[in-house]
Amino acid sequence: MKRREFLKQGLVIPAGLYTGALSLNGCQSLSKRPNILFAIADDWGWPHAGVYGDPVVKTPHFDRVANEGVLFNHAYVTAPSCTPSRNSILTGQYHWRLGPGASLWSTLDPTMPVYPLLLQQAGYHVGSWRKSWGPGGELTGWEDYPAGKPYSEGFSEFLSARPKDAPFCFWLGSSDPHRPYVLNSGADSGIDLDQIRLSGYFPDNGIVRRDVADYYFEVQGFDHDLGNAIEKLEEIGELENTIIVVTGDNGMPFPRCKSNLYDSGVRAPLAIRWGSRIKKRGRVIEDFVSLSDLAPTFLQIAGVNIPSVMTGQSLFDLLISDEEGFVTSDKRGFVLCGKERHVPAQEGHMGGYPCRSIRTHDFLYIRNFKPERWPSGTPNYQKAAIPGAWLADCDNSPTKTYITENRNRDAYHSHLWELAFGMRPAEELYDCRKDPDQLNNIADDPAFAEIKNQLAEHLIDLLTESRDPRVLGEGDRFDQYPYYGGAPKHPSFESS
Repeated sequence: MKRREFLKQGLVIPAGLYTGALSLNGCQSLSKRPNILFAIADDWGWPHAGVYGDPVVKTPHFDRVANEGVLFNHAYVTAPSCTPSRNSILTGQYHWRLGPGASLWSTLDPTMPVYPLLLQQAGYHVGSWRKSWGPGGELTGWEDYPAGKPYSEGFSEFLSARPKDAPFCFWLGSSDPHRPYVLNSGADSGIDLDQIRLSGYFPDNGIVRRDVADYYFEVQGFDHDLGNAIEKLEEIGELENTIIVVTGDNGMPFPRCKSNLYDSGVRAPLAIRWGSRIKKRGRVIEDFVSLSDLAPTFLQIAGVNIPSVMTGQSLFDLLISDEEGFVTSDKRGFVLCGKERHVPAQEGHMGGYPCRSIRTHDFLYIRNFKPERWPSGTPNYQKAAIPGAWLADCDNSPTKTYITENRNRDAYHSHLWELAFGMRPAEELYDCRKDPDQLNNIADDPAFAEIKNQLAEHLIDLLTESRDPRVLGEGDRFDQYPYYGGAPKHPSFESS
């Protein structure tokens, strides 16, 4: 079968059919297929990098990728939870289309095409290191690991196994800055606690500042790993022919961040370097992008057909453009995010806290489908579905402990607890220009009724178009899928 016949049928190009230059899906002719280095941190949120203006955390290697490539100011995960976020990156689809793969500690349907294995079929040397797919249960039905063969010794071992002249695709995973942290590691390393910028949903005290410093310390550890990989590319002469993509899988592991649909939970750092293919280096893009866009991007630049099931949009045009700011805002003027079960953290059932959102440059609209449930899990750990699970959609931490222990101290601390853990209404609306921390819900303000209704209608239309079971009357299936993990538990809970 000729190459064009494979493409017409939506099939992957076999390695033997790739010879010389190829033009596909709008990709310019490529005489040599680019390598792909995908580096992803665990629980690293926006804007915690030097190039984003954070005055404390040191990320020289991420900053280099941005300054020699493109920095995205509005990149978002599809879900603020490790497994569905990573599943979405691998498949190029909204996580709600992935069955059990929409939830934390789940599995992934082997019929779902994933970009690393599509590239492998097309002749790429593919591999991964540390956290890639998951966490989850058994990968039943998978002949190959979805992120590529794991290499326990990392990038150098992977490159040593590379067939001569083969293009490669490597997933550089990290467990940083996921908890637990070494207490006071950030302060002990010299991080200036007084310079840390705290968001309005955090109490401002030494406990929280030290906790954030510990998080920054681990972000810097991830950046160090990135630097080692870039240095290796330079050593082997492959830096300029490698597209380097650096990001995180969800927001920082703090209250009202990870597992929430606010920017603190779903907005991700993203920088991409691609040698001379980036015409104007150091550009900052304001268009909305989803990390589900990465899979079709990688496939397009490699000259591999993009499966029709992928909902992501290739970033190729954004990368090769010489414009910055709002490049294609007519097509990328919003982004969709969502959450199903993070942890079975409710009372009496194994369900999650289902919600969806649409984010524009002006507003964030959130639809909470089960407002009678606890958005971060029940505070009543004695009645939790998993014994002892305590506000379990939020990782245990000094910040979490402080907020809960001081809930009744005064009105200010009570308000912080409500922001982090309290019940939420069915609809939330935030004016992101005036309220960047998204603290003041204006969904019931008559002055914003028309905007709210327009965003709500648009969201439902887009979810319906994407075949989201949550809006098609089939949402309860998400609560029934197996869960293979544990849960953050109350400190006083002692399991039998």
